[in-house]
Amino acid sequence: MVDFVNRTEELSRLRELYDSADAELAVIFGRRRLGKTALVTRSLDGYDDAVVYQARQKTSSLQLQQFIDVAAETYPGVTRLREDWETVLGYLADQDAIVVLDEFPYLVEQDESLPSVLQAMFDHEFDDSSATFVLVGSSISMMEEAALLGNSPLYGRSSLKMDIRQLPFEAAMQFFDDDVPADDQVFTWGVFGGVPYYLEEIVPNASLGDNVQRTILSRHGSLHDEPDYVLRMELTEPTRYFSILEAIAGGNTSRNEIAGATGIEYNQLSKYLDRLSRLRLVDQHVPITERKERSKRSRYRIRDPFFRFWFRFVYGSADRYDELGDDAYEVLVEPELADFVSHSFEELCCSALRTLYPDHTITDTGQWWYNDHEVDVVGLTTGETLIVGECKFQQSPLGYDALSKLEGHVDELRWTPDGGRDRVERYALFSRSGFTQSVEEAADERDDLRLFTVEDVVDA
Repeated sequence: MVDFVNRTEELSRLRELYDSADAELAVIFGRRRLGKTALVTRSLDGYDDAVVYQARQKTSSLQLQQFIDVAAETYPGVTRLREDWETVLGYLADQDAIVVLDEFPYLVEQDESLPSVLQAMFDHEFDDSSATFVLVGSSISMMEEAALLGNSPLYGRSSLKMDIRQLPFEAAMQFFDDDVPADDQVFTWGVFGGVPYYLEEIVPNASLGDNVQRTILSRHGSLHDEPDYVLRMELTEPTRYFSILEAIAGGNTSRNEIAGATGIEYNQLSKYLDRLSRLRLVDQHVPITERKERSKRSRYRIRDPFFRFWFRFVYGSADRYDELGDDAYEVLVEPELADFVSHSFEELCCSALRTLYPDHTITDTGQWWYNDHEVDVVGLTTGETLIVGECKFQQSPLGYDALSKLEGHVDELRWTPDGGRDRVERYALFSRSGFTQSVEEAADERDDLRLFTVEDVVDA
């Protein structure tokens, strides 16, 4: 395992603020477990003037006193000041300090005036300071209220707003040895995603089944209740949100399907889906040829692979796993896992497209669907080329019928190159288990068809 991967751009931008001659404010947010604290800690390597305070759910007076105790380790003079936030923070700004308030929402919970105090100081008191204040928070909603939304006290004061997301596939796989087979990498990504904490819970030498059983399916597993805990931090009425996420994970992806599966009225769904989108838990997807604000064919999906897995296999099923014990993974998960992971495989194929087709400038990648027609992978280019693909993450070779169906679906795909030129179609087939002889022969005979293995996608 490695202790820190990726985030190079984020590190660089934070250090630019630390080295600035002006007073700076950074707001770092994103749900728990994404490595926000580790990022800030790494960014401070080589900076000896930093005050890093990890807030807890305590009274305001106790929080302030503990903050002073931490600050005094670097700036002893802070103990001689009147104990209020404006005085203490103003003193540290005069010292050009770097001040990190980690889990800032816990401070705001106990003292709602703190964002306004900081606002006034940035507006009127920091002209001669080169201090940097870094506010870090796992509650996205509270960080929005304090610093991100237009009506928040600190809106417009921050030099840097950093929305921390899960690691991309290639960075997530740095947590493991180089010799992990490509199949296993895709399965691991499809279950655990790119959240550093989840990846750290994986025992590298154990099988995927053993890791899933130990960390997720077992009632005492370290990740067994993780999504439940994350959601209850953010949501005041979690039951309906849980129902929506369970419905999406079960394949109900349109608004009509979600309404039917949950019993929530269609007209009420918007506020719940919008909230889940703001929390970076759900994405609204439309066919690649349409605009999100105009499309009537939206589909919703859970962004985080681990949350998708949890709502698909774990939520509401704890008793079944308890009854089956160590056999739970083999009986309930493994038979459906390849089909479940195929969605993540499609996303990886889309991400790999630019590398696999370097001679084309690809502007957009995604999926396309219309009625019964669907294309797993679509790449739109600046030229006349349309790249289309079919993905199969099954144990049987991809057959010629898949190519025929793809060609039929593409006939219905409405896309015209700029300038009204005739389009040129290029076909890509992606398969976990190889291809039938007829498909391989077709690829040999045609210059518009290419075949890709899982190894090709992972390497890309």
